[in-house]
Amino acid sequence: MPTRPDRILVIDDEPLVRQVVAAYLEREGFRVDQADDADGARDLLASTEPDLVILDVMFPGASGLDLLSEVRSQSNVPVILLTARAEEADRVFGLEAGADDYVVKPFSPRELVARVRTVLRRVKPQPEGGVIEHGELVIDVTAREVRVAGRTVDLTAKEFDLLAFMASHPRQVFNRNQLLHDVWDSSVEWQDPATVTVHIRRLRTKLEPGGTGESRWLETVWGVGYRFQP
Repeated sequence: MPTRPDRILVIDDEPLVRQVVAAYLEREGFRVDQADDADGARDLLASTEPDLVILDVMFPGASGLDLLSEVRSQSNVPVILLTARAEEADRVFGLEAGADDYVVKPFSPRELVARVRTVLRRVKPQPEGGVIEHGELVIDVTAREVRVAGRTVDLTAKEFDLLAFMASHPRQVFNRNQLLHDVWDSSVEWQDPATVTVHIRRLRTKLEPGGTGESRWLETVWGVGYRFQP
């Protein structure tokens, strides 16, 4: 039985940007819906159940980051931000708000399609699954579920990928460039290493809410990188 094409929702107030992005995605076999404002985006989010959202940070009538917060309160659908803001603080803020990735305008449509494929590949269950257990922490790779002492931990797609990858390599130290390559299929030429730092911070908070921001599992090796301590 043939599988349905992945459905992408593109939210941007610039018609040319939407048209170019949609054309490239459709040429690659994706089904694309478009919205040019927050109200239209909310309607399509509810009615189409997209597999991934491409969201412009700046558009009239609402903040893209506010809309991202709305999405995150209801769903873990992957979100890629489009932003004209190149400052690190803006990118970090978007990632902390729950984005899975970001692309800075002006961008290459081919690069954006590659980012879409990478995020979707990470979201979908992999054929080789299994369960990784480290004390109270249980990572179901096939179901893409995480539990701590029986409590379900709600993670974004990229947070899950990062945790599963590191838990699969206990006690091994990875620097940020290595994690960009192995988890994001990216590099410092494409993506800021601060992406890794933000995701580690969010994981620590979610694994041990109400704590100090430290984690019994995700350790910082100062001057080197991070490791999973079972």
